[in-house]
Amino acid sequence: MSAWNQSLTAAGIRDPELRRDYSTQRRMVRRYRRSAYLACRMLLPPAVQPHVVAATAVMHHGDGLLDSGPEAGRAQAWADWERRVRAGLETGTSDDPLVRTLLHTVAAHPRHREVVETCLATASAELEFTGFQTEADYQDYLDAYSMPAFLLIGALLGPETDPGGRFLAGCRRLIDGSQRLDFVNDLAEDLREGRPGIPAETLKRFSVTVEDLAAGRASAGLRSLVAHEVETARADLRSARELLEVMPAAHRPLVGTLIEIELLTADAVLAPGHDVLRGSASPSTAGTLKLVFGARRRAVRAQR
Repeated sequence: MSAWNQSLTAAGIRDPELRRDYSTQRRMVRRYRRSAYLACRMLLPPAVQPHVVAATAVMHHGDGLLDSGPEAGRAQAWADWERRVRAGLETGTSDDPLVRTLLHTVAAHPRHREVVETCLATASAELEFTGFQTEADYQDYLDAYSMPAFLLIGALLGPETDPGGRFLAGCRRLIDGSQRLDFVNDLAEDLREGRPGIPAETLKRFSVTVEDLAAGRASAGLRSLVAHEVETARADLRSARELLEVMPAAHRPLVGTLIEIELLTADAVLAPGHDVLRGSASPSTAGTLKLVFGARRRAVRAQR
């Protein structure tokens, strides 16, 4: 039996059709999030892996509906998807393989239903996003869209209870650092969409205009802006390491590794020669694999 089939069995997923549904999501996640997929398979207990894969697929599918494809059709595409998910939650059944995996994951983790419903209720913030005027606007976006979407996965990995709210606070710092880094790294793509993710007041502080960015004009101000945003993201990501203190021990290797991969991405954005106006940067495959395999070795030693 393959390692994946063993994880399905460990998760209590025995129905042949449902196993096929989860395997379909696995192939999708493996294609578009290879480093995160590898970390999940190597660092999480088998019984958790199918549920995290399914949640990742749901998050990616929803995100794709909200910010890709013809802009005029995005609201309808999201509404159709939301209707299918809500109908599935109401009836417990669906003809959509992705929804079926989500329903089974919610049945296995009942607390997750509230997370899913919150995400459905707030996701329209992405449809309404046209850019930010202020840092406060950006923070509001995190609360309305980024954090609920992240918790589709994060809540599966967190503790059963969260006294003092330390887990949620740590997740908030993590998503702040990760989202800010994404907005800097994806600046070229966001400019083509006409909605840069760096607040207008921040651009102004560094004497950078959207017109200059759209024209591909680099400047000392842009370099300072990128350095400022990346360093701010780094500070949040490093602070998010405190999450590991409240995570279940079996989930710490994955969460810690994902944080470190984000920090490697920050290094890549600031690497000499990289130009954010030309495209996104990614950490080296060798560096990512070193992190994952190192975490795996430490986890194995800790279990002995």
